[in-house]
Amino acid sequence: MPLVTVFSPEAEAQLVELRLYIAQQAGLRIAQTFTDAIVDHCLSLETFPERGVRRDDLRPGLRTISLRGRVTIAYAAGERDLTILAILYAGQDINAVMRDPEGPEQ
Repeated sequence: MPLVTVFSPEAEAQLVELRLYIAQQAGLRIAQTFTDAIVDHCLSLETFPERGVRRDDLRPGLRTISLRGRVTIAYAAGERDLTILAILYAGQDINAVMRDPEGPEQ
């Protein structure tokens, strides 16, 4: 049975913030194209979720993968779901986000 991708509320908010930021800097069309590519990349993880780098140092089962050298996607794969926990842009600190007690939960 294939995995189903679920975006945490934090990841959804980060994606919206990123779209707004890019739209202000480069226009809505570029922002839409870029964030659509992020979503597509997240969905592609259903096929081979183990391809990300394990980050058990931050949270058991956590993996990260980058996109275009500017985006880091943090996720965890269970038996049925693949949860996107965070979408970080341009050097945002994954260590701080994933260790923050108020940060994304699985």
